[in-house]
Amino acid sequence: MQTSPAGTRQAPGPVRPARTARSDGGPEAPPPAPDSPPGPARSAVRRFGLPTATALVMGNIIGGGIFMIPAAVAPYGTVSLLAFAVLTAGAIALALVFGRLARRDPRTGGPYVYAREAFGDFAGFLAAWSYWITTWVSNAALAVAAVGYLTVLWPAVGRSTALAVGCALTLQWLPALANLAGTRYVGAVQLVATVLKFIPLVVVSVAGLTAFDPANLGPFDATGDGWAGGMTAAAAILLFSYLGVESAAMSAGQVRDPERNVGRASVLGTAGAAVVYLLGTLAVFGTVAHDRLVHSTAPFSDSVNAVFGGSWGGTAVAVAALVSMTGALNGWTLLSAQAPYAAAKDGLFPAVFATERRGVPVFGVLAGVTLASLLTVLDFASGAKAAFDTLVLVTTFTATVPYLLSTAAQLYWLLRGDRDRVVPARLARDVTLALAAFAFSAWLVAGAGYAAVYQGVLFLLVGVLVHTVLAARRRTPSVDTGTGTAGSGEGAPAAGAPCGGTTV
Repeated sequence: MQTSPAGTRQAPGPVRPARTARSDGGPEAPPPAPDSPPGPARSAVRRFGLPTATALVMGNIIGGGIFMIPAAVAPYGTVSLLAFAVLTAGAIALALVFGRLARRDPRTGGPYVYAREAFGDFAGFLAAWSYWITTWVSNAALAVAAVGYLTVLWPAVGRSTALAVGCALTLQWLPALANLAGTRYVGAVQLVATVLKFIPLVVVSVAGLTAFDPANLGPFDATGDGWAGGMTAAAAILLFSYLGVESAAMSAGQVRDPERNVGRASVLGTAGAAVVYLLGTLAVFGTVAHDRLVHSTAPFSDSVNAVFGGSWGGTAVAVAALVSMTGALNGWTLLSAQAPYAAAKDGLFPAVFATERRGVPVFGVLAGVTLASLLTVLDFASGAKAAFDTLVLVTTFTATVPYLLSTAAQLYWLLRGDRDRVVPARLARDVTLALAAFAFSAWLVAGAGYAAVYQGVLFLLVGVLVHTVLAARRRTPSVDTGTGTAGSGEGAPAAGAPCGGTTV
C-alpha cells in the first residue's frame, strides 16, 4: 500500500523536490511519492502486472448486468447499438483521463487522491465517502443477484430464505478472504475469474454471429418517437454498464509501474468489456426474434438455445453469471477498502481504516464486507426490501461523484499550467479529452434520475457531518515546521505543491 500523500498536516520531513510543468499538455508531474520505490519493507508485497490490472478493470465492469442488457434495450430497437457505441467512446475518454491522472500521481486512492490534491480535503473526502458507499452497497446487490442465478443450478435455494441468505453471505465472504490473504491472491482470483467469464461470453457471441439472421433485428427505431429519443432512452439504461473504469487508478499503489500501466489497463479493460458487451448484444439481437426478445427474462439463454439447440442454455448462462459476479465481488471488495485507506492516511477517515496486512487494507475489507452482509440480510428480511432498493438506487448517483471530481481535477491541472511550456496542440487535445470525460460523467448523473440524485445528496450530507467531526478532532494548533504548517486550514496547498504551474 502507498503511504499518505504529502500534505500540510504531515510531520516535518525532508523538503520534497519541486514539481515542474509537463511539456505534453498534461498536468505537471509530481516528484515520486515517498513510498513509490519498493523498499525492503514492501519487497514481499506482490504487485499487479498489466494483465492483472486489466483483468481488475474488465472484471469489475462486467458483472451480472450483461446477461440482461439485450432484453433491456430491445424495446428501443437497434438504435441501442448506436447508444452503446457513444457510451463506449465516453468510457474510453474517462479511462484515458484516469491514466493521465495516475501518471501524474500514482498513489492508492485514485479519485480521492486527485480530488484532494486539486481542490482540498473536503472534495477529497466527498470522493472517498461516495465511492465507499457505492462499493459496499454494490457488493450487496451483486450477491443478491448472484443468488438469483444460483437458484437455476440449485432450486432449493429459492425455497428457503435461510439457505438463500447463507449462499449470499458465502459469495461475499469468500472474495473477502481472498483479499485478506494478500494482493497476490486477489490478483490470481481476479485473473482466473476474468478469463473464465470472458471466454464463454466470447464463444457464445461468436457462435451467435455465425447464426446471425438480420430478420431477427427488428426496426432501427422501435419506439417510433425518433431515433434520437430512442438512443437517449437506451443510453439511460446502459449508462452504468461501464462503472469500474477507475479500478486500476483506485488500486494504483498495488500496480507495478503505475505511471504507465494504470492508463493502459484502464483503456484495455474498458475496450475489452466494450467488445464483450457489443458482440454479445449484437449476437442476441441476431439470434432471438425481436418480438420475443422484448419480453425475454433470459436473453442469453434464449440465444444459446437458438444457436445450439436444446434447453441447456439457462444452466450455461447461470454458471457464467455466477463466475462473472464472483470475479466482480472479488475486485469490488478490494476497491471498497482503497478509498478509505488513502483517506485515513490523511486523517480524513478514521485511522483504523489505514490498517494494512500483506498489502491489503484489512479493516477496510472487513468493514466493507460486514456492511454488505448486513445490507444483504436486510434485503431478505420481511418488510425491509424497500430500504435495500433505496440504497441500491442511491449508488447510481454516488458512483458518479468521484468521476466528476476526477475529470474536474484533470481540467484544473491542465488549465492552470504554464502556457509557455505547453505544446498548444497537445493541450487542446487533452482539454478536449477531459471535457468529453466530464460530459460523460455529467451524463451519468442525469441518467441516475431525480430520485437517485435527491437521495444521494442526502447521503452526501451525512458525509458532511462525518467530515466535520473528523476535521474538528484532528485540528491542532499551528506549528511552524519550516516546510509547512501543521493543523493548517482546509484546502491548503500540500508541501511542495505547485503554486502556478511552473517550477516551484
